[in-house]
Amino acid sequence: MKAVILAAGRGTRMGKLSKKTPKPLLEINNRPKLAYTIEQLPNEIDEVIFVVGYLGQKIRDYFGNEFANKKISYVEQIELNGTGGAVMLTRDTVGEEKFLVLMGDDLYSKKDLKRMLDYDFAALSFSEVEDISKCAVLKTDSNGFLTEIIEAPHDLDNGNANTGAYVLSPEFFDWKLVPKKEGSKEYGLPQTLTKNKGTRKIKVVSTKNWFPIGTPEELEKAKKIIHYFEKLNK
Repeated sequence: MKAVILAAGRGTRMGKLSKKTPKPLLEINNRPKLAYTIEQLPNEIDEVIFVVGYLGQKIRDYFGNEFANKKISYVEQIELNGTGGAVMLTRDTVGEEKFLVLMGDDLYSKKDLKRMLDYDFAALSFSEVEDISKCAVLKTDSNGFLTEIIEAPHDLDNGNANTGAYVLSPEFFDWKLVPKKEGSKEYGLPQTLTKNKGTRKIKVVSTKNWFPIGTPEELEKAKKIIHYFEKLNK
């Protein structure tokens, strides 16, 4: 099974830290963030497809064609047209099996990701967080299937945050991409799933361990809690 990891963005909120280093390659205690991501992948994953863009050669140089006993391949996203556009580029590389999609910036745990693999199509995960204001919120029906995704900014003070982890079938590639908002040239993966939810029921799965890294402050906090995620992997 393959995992697609989105790692093409510029990371403007990181300021000068991402000027010469792609954000997913920023170090947590002397190791690139992406190294932890690969090591937390379930054993069922035998190949990683990186979608690279900004300073993507540095990611290629570090991981090469194999890392942590997993084959590594690359797809380049020249036009940064959103997460939906990024995943669509992997069509010829993914093949005919379901696949996992992760954000290159965030910390996930192997146990949570493995539970997502129980679903064939489609699934995405949520986490309960203290501050929901900057997160996309997932709404579900009584059976835990997706009904709506409310993107930030919003005025909600609680809810289930979208962690950016997905399980998709190759059927996804036949869907029409949906812009993040009207008139936008960025196509969102969450928006595309929401628009097409009448075609397939989309399961929303609880995640116990997730930490997004989008700012220098979050990167510093990650250095203090990374040992917890490493422990989960043992």
